[in-house]
Amino acid sequence: MLKATQITLNTVQVQDTALVIEATHYLDDNIAPKANLIYLHGGGLLYGTKEDLPQRHLETFTQAGLQIFAINYPLAPQAQIEEIISSIQQSIKHLQNQLHLELPYFLFGRSAGAYLALLTAVRLSQQIEIEKPQGVISYYGYGFLKDGWFDSPSPHYLKLPLVIENTVQSLIATPSQEADLNTHFSCYVHARQTGKWKSLIYQGRDKFFYLDYSLRLAELNLPIFAAHATNDPDVPFAEFQALCEKFNPTKFVIAAELHDFDRDEQSKDTEELIQATIKFIQST
Repeated sequence: MLKATQITLNTVQVQDTALVIEATHYLDDNIAPKANLIYLHGGGLLYGTKEDLPQRHLETFTQAGLQIFAINYPLAPQAQIEEIISSIQQSIKHLQNQLHLELPYFLFGRSAGAYLALLTAVRLSQQIEIEKPQGVISYYGYGFLKDGWFDSPSPHYLKLPLVIENTVQSLIATPSQEADLNTHFSCYVHARQTGKWKSLIYQGRDKFFYLDYSLRLAELNLPIFAAHATNDPDVPFAEFQALCEKFNPTKFVIAAELHDFDRDEQSKDTEELIQATIKFIQST
């Protein structure tokens, strides 16, 4: 039976606010765990919550003997990418030290969470203090590998009603570790409509963004599972292709004009994706 437990991981300082970072631990208490998934939610780094993994995923993964630790992280623009990555690394260290996780773990993310999972894996490969993941699972993720799509107005989001700057500023006034889709999705829409997304998550020189926060020069000698839809309106398929060319992951591709295609829990594609993910984990 699926069991969920809330965990407090650590505290991070964002501007003048001390944010308590939390996680939800999911497991099937009738099944001995075989591996751990550390899950990072999506939301363009601007919104989202650790609770966004669909019930279908939670039940199927835990029934396959996978424990899931869904963790929050500080959100942009109050926290920039370096602070977000640092918080995730601290959370992983806490899980390993305090819960004595002896089973191998995989970093798992959807959309922006997949980007963070990949970048965190790169950072962990460069140190020896924190145990490295067994692999990375990317659902419709990215690495800022292709030019243009993330720092210019998005044709897809320009089809939506325009979100004005004042609306966004009222929503992002306070540092936070989670923000609801229903209230804060407009922040991401505005960022993509204006082409200002990068400036909300990173405020340094372009040179160092591409060096340190894209995956263009990254080295990652880990098994990777990557899923994408061919006509993704949010993260272009060309970005997925560039990711595949660089890291040679195990691929799962569907022909659809969808981004987070697995949100449809009754879809055949969702079931096949979950089963392919489990197969990847079991064979790694």
